[in-house]
Amino acid sequence: MLNHTKQYINGEWVDSTGSDTIEVINPATEEVVGKISSGTKEDVNRAVQAAKEAFPSFSKMSVDDRIKLLEAIAEEYENRKDDLVKIMTAELGAPITKSEEIHFKMGLTHFKEAAEQLKTFKFTEKREKSYIQKEPIGVAGLITPWNFPTNQLSTKLASALAAGCTMVVKPASQTPFAAVILAEILDKAGVPKGVFNLVNGSGSTVGEAISTHPDVDIVSFTGSGEVGSGLMKNAAEDIKNISLELGGKSPFVILKDADVKEAAKAALGQIAMNTGQVCSAATRMIVPEEMHDEFIEAMKELVTEFPVGDPQDKNTFMGPQVSKDQWETVQSYIKRGEEEGATIAIGGPGRPDGINKGFFSQITVFTNVKNDMTIAQEEIFGPVMSVIKYKDLDEAIDIANDTIYGLAGYVFGNDKEDLKKVAFSIRAGQIRINDSETDRSAPFGGFKQSGIGREWGDYGIEEFLEPKAIMGMPF
Repeated sequence: MLNHTKQYINGEWVDSTGSDTIEVINPATEEVVGKISSGTKEDVNRAVQAAKEAFPSFSKMSVDDRIKLLEAIAEEYENRKDDLVKIMTAELGAPITKSEEIHFKMGLTHFKEAAEQLKTFKFTEKREKSYIQKEPIGVAGLITPWNFPTNQLSTKLASALAAGCTMVVKPASQTPFAAVILAEILDKAGVPKGVFNLVNGSGSTVGEAISTHPDVDIVSFTGSGEVGSGLMKNAAEDIKNISLELGGKSPFVILKDADVKEAAKAALGQIAMNTGQVCSAATRMIVPEEMHDEFIEAMKELVTEFPVGDPQDKNTFMGPQVSKDQWETVQSYIKRGEEEGATIAIGGPGRPDGINKGFFSQITVFTNVKNDMTIAQEEIFGPVMSVIKYKDLDEAIDIANDTIYGLAGYVFGNDKEDLKKVAFSIRAGQIRINDSETDRSAPFGGFKQSGIGREWGDYGIEEFLEPKAIMGMPF
């Protein structure tokens, strides 16, 4: 049992002003991992006050010193590798190999990338008749999701620190312990008192208090569109800056000249990775009608390469959903898909065979899907794929863009002109060609209802800066 009922405020672990706690559940075993404090509005007030008081000095810290600070954080982060891998497997249910290969490494990369970006980042610019200074916005409220406990928090932290902002963080209550370790990492690395503050608790209390606090200058949130919309309304009350990374229903356009087995393997990897709990996951496979049957058969052959089971087993590729609520949501979408006339080609409702405990779903593939069906339009956040046929490339692009979302898009094939056409035509913030490697220096964020603003690299730092134009400067 991990009992961590203190908040990290002004460089110290302090008691919450409330006595309520929240249990954290291991989704693979359904057993209690530990408990955290259910923070209060007063906890947030104390944290914001600490951040506000720390801002004047930290905002003036030299770029060289901020680079050293980020490098020290990255070094200490690596020292805590075993702890982070262990806790993410326990609280998220991520397979232990994925906790190391994906979750741990993504978090580390953001601190290193921010340090590298600062070495060449231009905070000042001289124009013909003016001088432009980019200054840190102020106190940042960082509200992070449960699906990537280190990645989503680290990218916000690294960018805010690089920009010179102070912050108050609220991690997801389903996966809070990775954030607790990150707080310990920042403390050990020498982050000045008050610069980083952590308040655990519910979104309805802690998240609401952060987004409505008059001394919070920017809210950076990753999560659902519904919550993001509410935060925008809160931010509008005092014209707060806001950055939102929300949902997705990303298309995966497979060209007619694609290798079917390679495309099928890439498609399965998209929905199995992190149990489909990925906002940018490609969940709509847009396949040439003449390739459809061969594509389905290839996936049936390959699905065994993505075993579902015990996260502690190094052979496991896919673990459970994060919670009972999320499992029930996924099951309801599978039922809805059948009711609307789609056909289950792989998987289906319920747990996988041989598993009778834990929030495990089956990798599920639907065929005979029309793009206006619920399963093709709404974000399921589970290992559920819709396969949609197309006649020609223009129709494929139309289907790809027929969504309220625009976070990511994928295209798989060989013809360079067709790859280029699809990549430039999909309205989304990030496009990947042929399962390409991730570039953490490139911007990440969405079009349409997938959000506002960008994270990663120099674009992430820009989110926490305000440009000031000075005219008549005596150069």
